[in-house]
Amino acid sequence: MNTDFLEKLKSFEIPTCLRVCCGTDGSVTFLLEIMTRHPVSVTTESQHTIKADKAMAGLLGVGEGSEVNDRIVRLAAGGTDFVHARSLSPLERMPDTMREQLMRADIPIGRILRSHNLETRRDMGELEILEGESTFDGIPVLSRSYKIVHKNHVLMWINERFPIDERWCI
Repeated sequence: MNTDFLEKLKSFEIPTCLRVCCGTDGSVTFLLEIMTRHPVSVTTESQHTIKADKAMAGLLGVGEGSEVNDRIVRLAAGGTDFVHARSLSPLERMPDTMREQLMRADIPIGRILRSHNLETRRDMGELEILEGESTFDGIPVLSRSYKIVHKNHVLMWINERFPIDERWCI
């Protein structure tokens, strides 16, 4: 775990459940199901294949012009939205069946990874509180970015935004 990330997270005055979900290097979906005692639903807001520009290619460690799946989803439990997430996944690194699952269904990434028995790690990146974002109707959000790494290659880059409010007092 990146010690800067951890120290920064510990410094924020936020509900403990939010701190746990944001700080995990495992599945947020799994934690939400434990905390809320409800299944987590994934609603895809948008998903399309794009060509990696220079910045994206550098972030993902692929060539410029590589095909990347760009997916934006919301995770909800018990009728409450808890997470807004964007993922960028270089398609050339995806096992075929994983690519199909990612592209066709509202399945959480953690479940997709588990179903393929892939050994991965999460390398934490940015962590910040954002004010005035439209993601959750202007509620401040805790934003974190990380990379899912498989065989020393970036399999996915993910940015998750968690609203900072009472929904985490569960």
